[in-house]
Amino acid sequence: MVENEICRILIADDEPIERMVISKAVRNYFGDELEIVEAENGREAIARFLEQDCQIALLDISMPGIDGLEAAEKIRKENPTCSIIFLTAYDEFEYAKRAIKVRAMDYLLKPSAKDELIAVLEEAVYVSRHSTKEVTSLQRTETEEKDEKQEVIKNQVLAEHIREYIEAHYMEDICLQDAAKQLHYSDAYFCRFFKQNFDKNFIVYLSELRVEKAKELLSDVTINIKEIGQRVGYRDSSYFTKVFKRVTGMTPSEYRYGASM
Repeated sequence: MVENEICRILIADDEPIERMVISKAVRNYFGDELEIVEAENGREAIARFLEQDCQIALLDISMPGIDGLEAAEKIRKENPTCSIIFLTAYDEFEYAKRAIKVRAMDYLLKPSAKDELIAVLEEAVYVSRHSTKEVTSLQRTETEEKDEKQEVIKNQVLAEHIREYIEAHYMEDICLQDAAKQLHYSDAYFCRFFKQNFDKNFIVYLSELRVEKAKELLSDVTINIKEIGQRVGYRDSSYFTKVFKRVTGMTPSEYRYGASM
């Protein structure tokens, strides 16, 4: 696009009031700088985006028929350089993963702050004016493969950070919310990511780690069992015994006796 050329933005949402509120906010801020195109479902969103040669797509995810994610995938294939923004009420991990896959600029949760939405749209307008549509299908394929690799690497890095955090703090009274806050993720996202990447929930993982650490300490008969429980994060010795038995099938005393045989 040429600098100062009018951009067209598609606003797709099956709720008329939602479309009206968003459209009004866009008009009030951008004025004639952005031309608005509206759609009330995914199928219409694809058709109108292509017919009107839009550069920006603001999509709700939950729409009848073809949802916003499917619409985004089709739009991305036809226009590799467009800016795609999701505005949704659903904080779902799988949705976020698919949003990354179509190279969405952002994933905003309803009700989104007006300033947050405007900031993202400003960036989208800037990108649209400094991009070119001359991207070959080969380039698209390479870009998609690169994005998928980047997503895998990103997940691996985050999983390693989580592991390191738990390893450094398992002896403290920590919970999922503490870990999510330290790593700057929402509780819901962190919970889903953890289950997806560790094949178990946070509590089970933490309990099993603490029991493994306790096993190591139990080999030293000079340390009493109550102290071992405290060292691995259990202030209540009875609760420590209960968790240990659930994980191993033995009490700490039975394990120590068996391990020393």
